[in-house]
Order: sequence, then C-alpha cells, then structure tokens
Amino acid sequence: MTAIHFTTSVPSPARAARLAAQRVQGAARRVPANATVEMNGTVEPGSAEGMARPTRLRLTVRGRRVLAALAALPAVIALSAAVVGGGAALASRDAGAPAGSFQTVTVAAGDSLWSIAEEIAPDRDPRDVVDELVRLNALDSVAVRAGQSLAIPMGSDGVASTGEGR
Repeated sequence: MTAIHFTTSVPSPARAARLAAQRVQGAARRVPANATVEMNGTVEPGSAEGMARPTRLRLTVRGRRVLAALAALPAVIALSAAVVGGGAALASRDAGAPAGSFQTVTVAAGDSLWSIAEEIAPDRDPRDVVDELVRLNALDSVAVRAGQSLAIPMGSDGVASTGEGR
C-alpha cells in the first residue's frame, strides 16, 4: 500500500502579521475619508459629500484611436476641400502680360474664332491661334456669339497678334 503525504503550508508568524496588515490597509483604502471605523471592523459612513470622488478617465486603445481620428477630422476636411476646389485658383507658370498689351475685339455677326484667327495672324496656323484665344479668354468652347468681346494680345508694333509659338 502506498502512503499519500499531504503537505500544508502554514505561514510564519511574521508573514501572517504582514498579510493581516495588508488586509487592514486595503480595507482602509476603501473607506471614505470621513467614515468612522468601529473596533469590531464595521464602517459607519460619514456625510454624502465625502463619498463623492472624481473618477479618472480611462481610454482603451480603440478609444484613443477614435479620439485621435475625431481630433484630426477638421484638418482632413480642410485639406480635402483645398485639394478638390483649390486647384482651379492656383496661378499658372505663364508670365503675365503687362497692362495695356491687349486689344479688345467685338465679335460681329457671322464671325467665328477661325475667321478672327485668320484675320489677326494670317501667317500662323489658325488652329494654334484659336487654341490660344480660347485659353486667353477662358472660353468653354470655340463657339462665339455676336457682340461678345474677346481679348487679343498686341504685338510689339501695336498690331494685334498672338505671338510666335509658346
């Protein structure tokens, strides 16, 4: 027959005293500041104002991520609006023309950009001149109507011209 041995752990008197002191301190931490502790260990609460303690805000990792996303949201919206709508407002790299270097032409009945381009620059390809006029006057298409004013750049000799190349 086999003998079964049981061993029990009994703490030393010093360790037992230390554990008891820790239990008392732990209970004291849970007791409100203005409460009274009786000799038998019962706790009588004091006034209600001593019971209220401010709680500390605790955030999980997910909560911190949500808070960071909400804080960054206005900046993301502003940047998106600037990228989407601000591109049209940017200045071009083309050098601006000095004031007074344009002549205004009023479109007559039956005129087209092609006929105006042939008239102001007979030695150049009308397709290039029409393209420059469309860009210069910010036209949506090549269609013009009678009475519309178009800006045409002036050459160095004072005659309307669109220049030589780009």
